Amino acid sequence: MENPTAPATTSVSPRLLPWPSADGNPCYLVTDDNGGGYLSRLADNLEAVQLATAADVLDLARPLLDDPTSPYTEVRYAGIRLAECLTDALRVAESRGLRLPAPDTEDTDCVEVAEVTARNMPT
Repeated sequence: MENPTAPATTSVSPRLLPWPSADGNPCYLVTDDNGGGYLSRLADNLEAVQLATAADVLDLARPLLDDPTSPYTEVRYAGIRLAECLTDALRVAESRGLRLPAPDTEDTDCVEVAEVTARNMPT
């Protein structure tokens, strides 16, 4: 017989959220709703906004960075915004990567391609 007062255990891994805590540490969400809860949907929406913003900032920064006569302060401002967007995009990539299912078996074709590629890389 199960103990109803015992804490529930779950095999769900925590999700890295797309925002840091107030002190700058990563925030994680542990849920058993398979991504359908309010915070999961909020995180999904914020990830989409972060990636769309990064694309917009890149589109706006590219002409500025391509022009050798661009003022230093504008180039610096663009660089700071691009770094912020890259930080967000890397957090989204890490979060999504952590949620990928582990492969069941090792794909020998991928291993062979990786080995051949590694052998052909200049040292």
